[in-house]
Amino acid sequence: MTLFMFRRLVLLFAFGLTLSAAMTGAHAQELEKTLVIKNHQFEPAELKVPANQKIKLIVHNQDSSAEEFESKSLKREKVIAAGAKATFAIGPLKPGKYEFFGEFNPNTAKGVLIAE
Repeated sequence: MTLFMFRRLVLLFAFGLTLSAAMTGAHAQELEKTLVIKNHQFEPAELKVPANQKIKLIVHNQDSSAEEFESKSLKREKVIAAGAKATFAIGPLKPGKYEFFGEFNPNTAKGVLIAE
């Protein structure tokens, strides 16, 4: 291997490390928000998030019974066992209101995600 080829290989390796670090940093900037289900209600019932950004939404069911998180506008639904958590990748969302509710307790478990 010539010195020229060795230098080229080192530069390519350094570029790969830089690119990998940049991609990891971009992923780390993903916003994480948590909703809690407690007493068959969502806390907070109104959750504000920035528009046009990907969000990691964590729903923690602290009730002693299962609940189904459902949102037609977010196109998400999942049964969450008692004491369990579910994670949803959401967005990027356009500015607006996105309603969600608990399928098993629709009169009390309801809320809205507001992208602004």
